[in-house]
Amino acid sequence: MAETSQRARNPRGQGDRLRLEILEGAARLLSELGGEEGLTIRGVARAAGISPAAIYQHFADKSALVNGLIGYDYEQISRAMTKADESCPQDAVLERVRAQVRTYCQFVVDNPGHYRLLINHQPLTAPRSGPMIDLVTRVATAFERCQLAGVRLRLPARRAAVLVFTAAHGRVALWHASGDPVAAEALLDFVDEVVWLVTE
Repeated sequence: MAETSQRARNPRGQGDRLRLEILEGAARLLSELGGEEGLTIRGVARAAGISPAAIYQHFADKSALVNGLIGYDYEQISRAMTKADESCPQDAVLERVRAQVRTYCQFVVDNPGHYRLLINHQPLTAPRSGPMIDLVTRVATAFERCQLAGVRLRLPARRAAVLVFTAAHGRVALWHASGDPVAAEALLDFVDEVVWLVTE
């Protein structure tokens, strides 16, 4: 069966929908591969049910596709963290911090290939920008909200966020190294402990 027969053609003017389908296909393939090394234009085309030529209409090469996938992953994490934050009572400010960081950790546990993609592609020309910096900023904003609510922090909000996020990253790295599925729950409990440590 030809690749182009696997999906219905999008109506004219719906290029954004095709771009999203390409990224969703790339995300599924990355999850299967566990890393970007085996990610190819042809492989993504098969995963999305389109021809390789259709991908080149939106991404000039593999590098552009990877950058698009990084943005896609960031949007998925950001949306999940926002949902976790909003699921908590508005006045439960510390719980909202924990919920966001726990959600991030759960994402990287469930999606190791996507985690590696994010941490291996930080901007070289703008080291103070990128998805990971944006995620730390989200946590810093959550800690600032805690201060406004009267919660006392042992560190300024930004430093508290960096400490919590860095600690969570280290714990995630240890979990990936061990591959112990039981340790995933302990990882989430660790987030609670670190958040508690930066508060008075």
